[in-house]
Amino acid sequence: MVQPQPSDGFEWTQEPWGPALRCRPLGEVASHVFTAGNLRLREDPAQWSQVATALGVSEVLLIRQVHRAEAAVVRRGHSGQWLPPEADLIVSDDPAVAVGARVADCAPILIADPHTGAVAAVHAGWRGTVQRAAIAGVRTLVGTFGSRATDLMVAIGPCLGACCGEVGPEVAVAFRDAGHTDLERWFTPGSGDRLHLDLAGANRDQLLEGGIPPARVHVAGLCTRSHPDVFHSYRAAGANAGRMVGAIRAGARS
Repeated sequence: MVQPQPSDGFEWTQEPWGPALRCRPLGEVASHVFTAGNLRLREDPAQWSQVATALGVSEVLLIRQVHRAEAAVVRRGHSGQWLPPEADLIVSDDPAVAVGARVADCAPILIADPHTGAVAAVHAGWRGTVQRAAIAGVRTLVGTFGSRATDLMVAIGPCLGACCGEVGPEVAVAFRDAGHTDLERWFTPGSGDRLHLDLAGANRDQLLEGGIPPARVHVAGLCTRSHPDVFHSYRAAGANAGRMVGAIRAGARS
């Protein structure tokens, strides 16, 4: 199988389970990985163990994603069993574990601070993007771990592209009602009253509005629906779709 070519500093790597994506600029700050369709990442502990091992930890902590913008926090030295809370972003400064966001068309967004070592994994579907989940990740890192937005490095992994991201007009209305003003940049006409949403572009623009310098936001530029043989896509496979994860491990303080 030939992997599609990513952009903006992303590259395919060979992991123990097969190909996965990493972002070179983010990799200079924090260990991370974006898995592809060769892992289903449902409840098989052996698959999750492989991802954790690739990041040098024993566990990947997840959240119960509910398409909003609440945050879960993992602090250095935490102990006890992790019970995934309802949240769509998870931040951590604990290098003993990785944190992750599961997706199958939604945007996985990984954020790292080179100075504090703190990281975030964000799940951003269109509903989370309406609620500015990516900016919530930035603000949580700033408020919880003392990060500065201008220092952060961000990678947005494969997700539903504008080419295949057809939505109804009510989605644009939801963005407008939430105070977003870049609708002409994020939505293009489809058939009839349908529209095409640039999910990655919307999140990138929000991150820039949140204070991240443009050179520090990297976008893989790969549509999950366009490559159903490479990625899991809910649009392509429906309820039978597997899941991918964007996972990241906190680094040492500089």
